[in-house]
Amino acid sequence: MGSVDGGKLRFCIDRGGTFTDVYAEIPGRPEGRVMKLLSVDPANYDDAPVEGIRRILEEFTGQKIPRSSKVPTDKIEWVRMGTTVATNALLERKGEKIALCVTQGFKDLLQIGNQARPSIFDLTVSKPSNLYEDVVEIDERVELVLAKDVKSDSSAPIVQGISGELVRVVKPLNEEALKPLLEGLLRKGITCLAVVLLHSYTYPHHEISVEKLAMSLGFKHVSLSSALTPMVRAVPRGFTACVDAYLTPVIKEYLKGFISKFDEGLSKLNVLFMQSDGGLAPESRFSGHKAVLSGPAGGVVGYSQTLFGLETEKPLIGFDMGGTSTDVSRYAGSYEHVIETQISGAIIQAPQLEINTVAAGGGSKLKFQFGAFRVGPESVGAHPGPVCYRKGGELAVTDANLILGYVIPDYFPSIFGPSEDQPLDINATRVEFEKLAKQINFYRKNQDPAAKDMTVEEIAHGFVNVANETMCRPIRQLTEMKGHETKNHALACFGGAGPQHACAIARSLGMKEVLIHRFCGILSAYGMGMADVVEEEQEPYSAVYGPESVLEASNREATLLRRVKEKLLVQGFKEENITTETYLNLRYEGTDTAIMVKCVINENGSRADYAVEFVNLFQQEYGFKLQNRNILICDVRVRGIGVTNILKPRALEPGSGTPKIEGQYKVYFGNGWHDTPLFKLENLVYGHVICGPAVIMNGNSTVIVEPSCKAIITKYGNIKIEIESIHNVVEVAKEVADVVQLSIFNHRFMGIAEQMGRTLQRTSISTNIKERLDFSCALFGPDGGLVANAPHVPVHLGAMSSTVRWQLNYWGDNLNEGDVLVTNHPCAGGSHLPDITVVTPVFDKGKLVFFVASRGHHAEIGGITPGSMPPFSKSIWEEGAAIKAFKLVDKGIFQEEGIRQLLLFPSADESAHKIPGTRRLQDNLSDLHAQIAANQRGISLIKELIEQYGLEIVRSYMKHVQVNAEGAVREMLKSVAAKVSSESAKVEGDSVIIEEEDSMDDGSIIHLKLTIDGQRGEAFFDFSGTSPEVYGNWNAPEAVTAAAVIYCLRCLVNVDIPLNQGCLAPVKIYIPPGCFLAPSDKAAVVGGNVLTSQRITDVVLTAFQACACSQGCMNNLTFGDDTFGYYETIGGGSGAGPSWNGTSGVQCHMTNTRMTDPEIFEQRYPVLLHRFGLRENSGGAGVHRGGDGIVREIEFRRPVVVSILSERRVLAPRGLKGGKDGARGANYLITKDKRKVYLGGKNTVEVQAGEILQILTPGGGGWGSL
Repeated sequence: MGSVDGGKLRFCIDRGGTFTDVYAEIPGRPEGRVMKLLSVDPANYDDAPVEGIRRILEEFTGQKIPRSSKVPTDKIEWVRMGTTVATNALLERKGEKIALCVTQGFKDLLQIGNQARPSIFDLTVSKPSNLYEDVVEIDERVELVLAKDVKSDSSAPIVQGISGELVRVVKPLNEEALKPLLEGLLRKGITCLAVVLLHSYTYPHHEISVEKLAMSLGFKHVSLSSALTPMVRAVPRGFTACVDAYLTPVIKEYLKGFISKFDEGLSKLNVLFMQSDGGLAPESRFSGHKAVLSGPAGGVVGYSQTLFGLETEKPLIGFDMGGTSTDVSRYAGSYEHVIETQISGAIIQAPQLEINTVAAGGGSKLKFQFGAFRVGPESVGAHPGPVCYRKGGELAVTDANLILGYVIPDYFPSIFGPSEDQPLDINATRVEFEKLAKQINFYRKNQDPAAKDMTVEEIAHGFVNVANETMCRPIRQLTEMKGHETKNHALACFGGAGPQHACAIARSLGMKEVLIHRFCGILSAYGMGMADVVEEEQEPYSAVYGPESVLEASNREATLLRRVKEKLLVQGFKEENITTETYLNLRYEGTDTAIMVKCVINENGSRADYAVEFVNLFQQEYGFKLQNRNILICDVRVRGIGVTNILKPRALEPGSGTPKIEGQYKVYFGNGWHDTPLFKLENLVYGHVICGPAVIMNGNSTVIVEPSCKAIITKYGNIKIEIESIHNVVEVAKEVADVVQLSIFNHRFMGIAEQMGRTLQRTSISTNIKERLDFSCALFGPDGGLVANAPHVPVHLGAMSSTVRWQLNYWGDNLNEGDVLVTNHPCAGGSHLPDITVVTPVFDKGKLVFFVASRGHHAEIGGITPGSMPPFSKSIWEEGAAIKAFKLVDKGIFQEEGIRQLLLFPSADESAHKIPGTRRLQDNLSDLHAQIAANQRGISLIKELIEQYGLEIVRSYMKHVQVNAEGAVREMLKSVAAKVSSESAKVEGDSVIIEEEDSMDDGSIIHLKLTIDGQRGEAFFDFSGTSPEVYGNWNAPEAVTAAAVIYCLRCLVNVDIPLNQGCLAPVKIYIPPGCFLAPSDKAAVVGGNVLTSQRITDVVLTAFQACACSQGCMNNLTFGDDTFGYYETIGGGSGAGPSWNGTSGVQCHMTNTRMTDPEIFEQRYPVLLHRFGLRENSGGAGVHRGGDGIVREIEFRRPVVVSILSERRVLAPRGLKGGKDGARGANYLITKDKRKVYLGGKNTVEVQAGEILQILTPGGGGWGSL
C-alpha cells in the first residue's frame, strides 16, 4: 500500500454521528488496523479520533500513553479526517451566534427565501429556524447598468464589475452610520457576521469594507458572500455566508481542541480534513460551508478509487446505508459535482459531490397504517434505537433484518442492556412483531375472510421489501434524471447496513453486479487516505460566448490557475504533483439552467470548444438542443489538485482450497427458511466462489448473498456478487390487495409521476416550468380515474382527471397508439388557459390500458395583455388560445401546423374583435415537446412495470391503491365528525352538518353546506347558495373546486397517501350549474384558478375548523412589452391553527411556485427591486398569531404594461375561534411626481420609467381569543 515513511503511522478517520471509524497503516504490516469507537463517550474519553490514535499508538509502540498526557507525534506521518461536527451543528442548530448584514430593504430576504413551503400538505408550514439571531440593514446600493438604461442622467459613478457587467454605485457604503449598529451587536454578545449585499458577486467592495470595519471593532469572524461563492443569486449566496459564519467557529474550536491533544501541535502534525467536494484541505483552509458533507464525501472517494476501473468498467452507484439515512451517489470516471444543495433549510452554494440522501436506514420506523406497510421517514434514532437494542425502542428495519437472519447476534457486538454486555434481544423483537401481526391479520381477515394469516417472517420480509423500494427511488432519480439507464450500473455498497440489502436492491433496479469493498464498514475513513488536496478559485464573468469572450475567459483562467498553484506549492506540493482543471459555467440565453463545463483536451493537445461540449451535455441531460440561441458565460472556475498517491489498493495472490464454512444459520428469503452457510471474509482468498444463499461476515458488516446469486472474491480482496436476472413475472395476489405489494405499488406509481415531473422540468425551456415549477404530472386508469399525482402544484391536484375523462368521452374509439392530445379549455376539465394539458393514451397489445398527462403553465398564450393573465377579461376569448380537443401528435406525427394555427389565431366569438395570439410561439412549442417527452417517460416506466408484474396485476393494483386512499379519507372523516360534533356543528343522526361561507372582494359568495356521515366516513360538499357567474374573470371551472377539496382532504389526513381518485370516492361534490364555480363555456376564468381556488380552500378548512384563513390570494403580477413578458406569484401569511402560529412570507395552499432571485430579477428585466420583506404585524392576533404578508416594491426602468390580479384587498382573511383577522392586501403605484395611487385588487396600468409598484400582500388569520 505504498511505503510508510521511516516507521511512522498513517491515520484515516471518519468521525460520524454515532461511530468514529479509524483505519491506520502500520509499518511492517501488510494489513491496516481497523478500529470502531462511539463518537461520544464522555465517561471514557473526550474525543473519539484522538482516542483511536492513542490506542493504536499504544499497540504499535508497546508504551502506555495516559489519557491525561498529550499524544506524541514522532510516530505519526499524517492524519486525514472527515467529520460530521459541521453537519450535526447545522441539523441541531448548535452553531455560533451570528448576525446577518444585508442591503437595506432586504432584512427578511433569507427568511422568505424562494417563498416555497417545504411540504405542501403541512398546514403548520414548519420551516427550519433562521441561523442568524439579528439583522443589520446596510444603507448602500449598487445597480446593474442595462443596455437600454434610461437613467443615463444619473450622477452616480459607473464602474466595471468583476463579471464584466457595468455597475452604478447609487449609494456608497456609509461606514459612520454602520459603526454604531455593529457595536450594538457586540454588546449583545454577537461576534460573528454573515454579509450579503446585492450584486456583490460582481462588485464586492462594499462587503470588503464591512469586513474591515467589523474586524477593527473586534468581531472574531466575518463570512463574505462574495468571497465564499462569487456567483449571481443573492439568496443562495446569503445562505452560504450564514452557514459559513454559523459553522466555521464551531469547526475551528473543535480543530483547536483536537490539535491541542498532540504534543507538538500543528508544527509537527500533518493533518488534512475532507471537504464536501471530495478534496482535502489543511486546518487553516477548512471552513464551515465546505464541511457539511465531509463524512459522506470520504465514502464516495473510497468506492470510486478502489472499485472503478479495477473491479468493473461499469459506472457505479454508491449506496451507503446508515442508521437514519441512506446516501446515494454516482461515479463514472470523474466526480459528479453540484454547485448548489439544500441541507436543513439552508441553501449552500459551493462545489460539492452530488450525494442524494433519503430518510431510510436501519433505524427507520416500521408501521402498519391504513392497510399498508410504511417504512420511515421517522427514525428510532440511536437512543432508544430499535426494539432489539434493549432500551424500550420501537420496531425498525434492523429488527426486521434480525428476524430474517440478515443480522446474526453471534457476530454483533454485545454492548446492550444496563451493563452494556448483552447481545441483541431477538425475543423482544419477535414479541413486538407478533403484536403487529395480530393487527395486520385482523385487518386482512376483514378485507377477505379467506385470507391466510401472515407469519412474523412474512411481515418482516414485507417491511424489508418496502424499505428497499424506498431506497430504489432516489437511485432511479439520480441516474435517469441525467439520462443514464440504471440497469447499466454496478451497485457499490458500503455502510453498516447496506450489504444486507444489496442483492435485493440491485435486482429491483435490474443491475447485474454488486461490489462490496472489504472495508465496507469503514469505507468513508479509508477514502480519506485516497483523496487529493484540492484548492478552488472562481469568479463571475458575464458575456456572450464568442472568440473575444473565450479569450478573456482564458486570461481569467490563467490568473486563477496561478492562485491555486501558489496555494498548493505553499502546502509543500511539487509542481509535477499538481494537476489542474478549468471550467466555464454556461447557459443558453433566456434559460436559467447553467452547466459547469470542464475543459476537454483533444488528442493533439489542443483545447476542445467549450460550446460544443456544452451543447452535448445539455442534449444528454435535457434531451434536446436549442437552435439559434446565444450561449452565455456566467462564471470561470479552476480546480487545483495536489496529488497525494497515498493509499493504493494491493493485489492479492490467487488462493486455493475450498472456502471455510464457519457455521450454518437459518436465513429467511422470500420463499421460506434456508439453511445458510456463514463465511468470514478474512478466511477467504482471491478466486473463491460462493453460491447463494450464503452469509459473509466482513468485520461488523453482514453481506447477504441471496439464492441464485454468486459471490466472487476478487484479486483486491473485495466481494463481487453476480445477480442472476430472473425473467419470470412476479406472482402477486390480485383479487385482494397484498398489504406489502400495496406499499410497493404506491411507491412505484408515485415514482412514475415524479419521474415524469423531473423529465418535464429538465426538458422544458420556460422559467415558469423549469424554475418556478408551475406544473404537474399524473397517471390515470383506462377510465380516466387518477392513480398517482406527484405533489407539484396543489391547484392541479385531482383536476386533471376530469380533463382525461372529457377527452376519453370526446374521442371515444378514435384513440390510436402514437396519439397525443392537447387541451386547455375550462369546459374540457381545464383550470385556466395558460395551463395547457398534454394527455397520452397508453396501449398494451392494441388495448387502452392507461393514460399519462402533464399540465404546465405557459407564460404566454395570447389574449388582451402580455403574460396572458388579463385583470379585466370578461369572456374566455380575451384570455388567449382556447383548445377543447386537438391531436398534437396523430399516430406518431407531430401536427405542428395545426397547433401553430390554434396558438397564433385564437378564435374569437366576436369576429369584430381581433385578439392577439401567443407572443412566444417557440417557447410554447418547446414546452409542448417537453410535455410529450414527460408523458413518454411515464409510458416507458409503466411498460417496465407491466413487464415485471403482468398487465392484470398492475391494473388490479391501480384499483387497490385507490381503495387504500379511500379508506384513509373515510377514517379521517369519521374522526373529524367525532371531533366537530362536540363543538358547534349541527348533528342529525350519524351526520354532522356545518355551514360556512366567505366572499370574494366583489361580494360574490361561496357558500358550503358540509355534511359528514360519521358512521360511514362520507362527506357531501354542497355549494348551493353560491353566487352566479360573474362579469369578470374569477369564475372557477368545476375542476378547480375538486382540486381544492382533494387538497384539503389530503392535508387533514396528514399521512403520506398517494393522491388518487380514491380520495374523492367517499366524497360527493355538488356545484349548482350557472354559479361562478360552474360557469358557462364563454365565461372568463383566468382568475378562478389563482384567486377563487384559494377562497374555496379557506371555506373548506374553516368548515373543518382546521386553521384560520391564509392570505387567500396568489398576488399575480405580470409585466412586459412586445419584447418580453414576466410573471410571478407573491407569497403572504398562512393562517394560524390550534397549536401553531401562521408562517410569514410563504406561498399558501393552492400554489407553491418559486420566487425569482432579486439579482436575477434585476439582471434579466428592466427593474430595480427596492424592497422585498415581511409586512410586520399584518398577521391576525390570537393565542396563535397569523403569518405576516410580504412587501414588494419594484421600480421600472423603462415603460412597460403592468397587470395585477389579486384578492383580499377589500375583505380580510378571517381569524378562527376568536382570533383576529389578518390585514388586507393593497396595491399602489408611486408615480414620478411622488403621488401614491391606489390600484385596487385588479388593474392594468402603463407605467413609465422611474415609477414604482408597491404590493402589500395579506396576512393570515389568528387562532383563539387572547
